[in-house]
Amino acid sequence: MSRSVSRRLFLARSGAVTAAAALATAPGTTPALATTRRLTIPDVPVRPEAAADPTEATLAEAATLLRHRKISAVRLVQAHLDRITAFDGTYQAFVTVTGEQALAAAKRADRQRGGPLSGIPLCIKDNYFTAGVRTTANSFIFDQFVPGYDATGVARLKNAGGIVIGKGQMGPLATTRATTPDGRITTVNAWTPTDPSVDPGGSSTGPACAVAARMATSSIGTQTGGSIVLPSNQQNLTGLKPTMGRTSIYGVIPLSFTRDHSGPLARDALDAAIMMTVLAGPDPHDVRTLGLPAVPDLVRAATPVRAKGKVRLRRTTRIGVPPDYLTGVSAPVLALRRNFLAALEAIPGARVVQVSYPDDWSLLTGAFNDVRLSERTEPFRPWLQKDLKLFGVSVLSWLGGLMLSGDEWITGQRAKTHLLHQVLDGLLNDCDVLLQTGPVPFDILGLPEIGFPIGFDSGVPVGTILGGGPYEEDRLLEVVAAYQAVTDWHWRRPADPPQSKLRSMAARPRLDAVTAARQSA
Repeated sequence: MSRSVSRRLFLARSGAVTAAAALATAPGTTPALATTRRLTIPDVPVRPEAAADPTEATLAEAATLLRHRKISAVRLVQAHLDRITAFDGTYQAFVTVTGEQALAAAKRADRQRGGPLSGIPLCIKDNYFTAGVRTTANSFIFDQFVPGYDATGVARLKNAGGIVIGKGQMGPLATTRATTPDGRITTVNAWTPTDPSVDPGGSSTGPACAVAARMATSSIGTQTGGSIVLPSNQQNLTGLKPTMGRTSIYGVIPLSFTRDHSGPLARDALDAAIMMTVLAGPDPHDVRTLGLPAVPDLVRAATPVRAKGKVRLRRTTRIGVPPDYLTGVSAPVLALRRNFLAALEAIPGARVVQVSYPDDWSLLTGAFNDVRLSERTEPFRPWLQKDLKLFGVSVLSWLGGLMLSGDEWITGQRAKTHLLHQVLDGLLNDCDVLLQTGPVPFDILGLPEIGFPIGFDSGVPVGTILGGGPYEEDRLLEVVAAYQAVTDWHWRRPADPPQSKLRSMAARPRLDAVTAARQSA
């Protein structure tokens, strides 16, 4: 499908999303699985460290080891459970660990391999419904909630053979970094486990930490204001937020019906493509997923192309550099961004071009971003009326949604439509993909973006974000896969922390309500 047709379709679809958001399928309905898309995970070279320690393996490496019976599913799952036992007292990446169920599933996978993810241990963010497993969204409201069915994303991963090893900790109701509902910091950055003050990214903090700390092979999270790409940037992962509607959010506790996205937090572009291939596709329970262009071959897109031993892009791609990409950052981060651009320019087929923002960019991506607050408040009005304490440390942002009038919300939607035209008919006419200094503009619009590592600053990962046109996840993967083929940042893993028991929560730093509101997704 041509870019012009995709853009026209996306404009029509995005205009209908708000009206369609209220058309929710009755709760308690088991998601209907689409016919499993044909997915073959390619054999990849398995690094010696991955062969020696299966928790080091990428998803593609683990699948290769399993396929050739170099490792059993039981051993793979048990190795990850052993790390959870040894280190999650420090990391606190998991709310719930489903060890017995995971080992039982691994034994079944060893007896008879199922789908392409058969035997692969996965972490699920705790706002996805998981049948028979407590799903809290890290809140007082859902503290004892046990769904009777799986979210569509979870069901598709299981249908492909994936094994749920546990539920990942998250920001309260998907707002801030992971804390207890009353604000005490829980999950840490896997690269600085003894320093809770270092930002691990939010709100998919636990799923990111679980993968970075080698306690799960891959994970899924949600993004409304950066919560897939930011944890990926902070913890040396590759996180893909798809176009609105490319993946279903049926069975996900909502934050904003017009901005919630689901997607993978993985170790590299190929792993992200594998996960997205399983997750993507139409779901009759989520109207946003219906009538879209077919999902392209994402695994092919994430497989580097080589000509005469040299990596090149699969398609010539203009990579837009906005005016603020090389300003307003520290000297070490600036150096990393310059080196990143130089590495891109050296790849045949990559054209780095300078682009300009429209005059009203700051207004459109700043002040009007607040209209999202009324969308998060609307489905939770009964609990707000019942007891404000149920919202814990993030209560101020929920109250903010009550303060917005209907005309302000409508003005915000008009601003969003104007911004979308500025991006599709302006910025993305001058480039094919756009480097970003933050996730919010493409969150507002529902356009795809990918976060991936470009280096380290004082031992902490530094990443960048690349955005694309509607339904062009494959082009984003092509660029990142080529970059990762000529760099090694994505191969690096954090050192293990000292083995420890669960630390006293009273000793943990705490977010106050004002800071939580400022950081809210």
